[in-house]
Amino acid sequence: LIQEAFMVRDNPQWHKVCDKIQDGEIGELRAIQSAFSYMNRDPNNIRNMADIGGGGIYDIGCYPVFISRMLFGEEPLEVTALIEKDQDFKTDRLASGMMKFPSGQSSFLCSTQLVPYQRVQVFGTKKRIEVEVPFNAPNQMPCRVFLDDGSANHGRFKLIEDLPVCDQYTKQAEAFENKILSGSIDNSPLQDAISNMVIIDALYRSGNTGQLVNI
Repeated sequence: LIQEAFMVRDNPQWHKVCDKIQDGEIGELRAIQSAFSYMNRDPNNIRNMADIGGGGIYDIGCYPVFISRMLFGEEPLEVTALIEKDQDFKTDRLASGMMKFPSGQSSFLCSTQLVPYQRVQVFGTKKRIEVEVPFNAPNQMPCRVFLDDGSANHGRFKLIEDLPVCDQYTKQAEAFENKILSGSIDNSPLQDAISNMVIIDALYRSGNTGQLVNI
């Protein structure tokens, strides 16, 4: 059994988001916006080594790609990206990507040289979901998911749902163990990783050529 270790796959807060979408609570899912950034200028850090896979999209841009595919339940048709490279490291330090899905659109920003931040907004025709800490979810405090019906532009009336405290990496390991013990092994996890990488490669091609790339 081979599966790419996307811990968000097994985090209860993302199960909650998926349930709300599938139950139709937000109406039709039409758009997703994500941001993920941190500051790292260490030349000895693998994230800043272009020859062995460094760069923002490989490191953290993969998460907006993954959750977009997970929430839409579809593969994108085309992608485009803007990429700014570090002059010393030759890695992408700032990137913006857009993905066109059959049912909607997803856009994201990722950076290895910005103030640390992360957030995901999920827009439906009736409501909006906001995931407070979507990727590096805390294991010492509840995760929070906000639900907003748009009745007030300031968003002060949005519903806040606290999820039970958990360690998403423990959840991931337990889910993987259960697959092995139950014998529910198939090729979909490996294909899912390949599909994610196809999109990441396409984003890099778009950023390097300035062209829209069909998937």
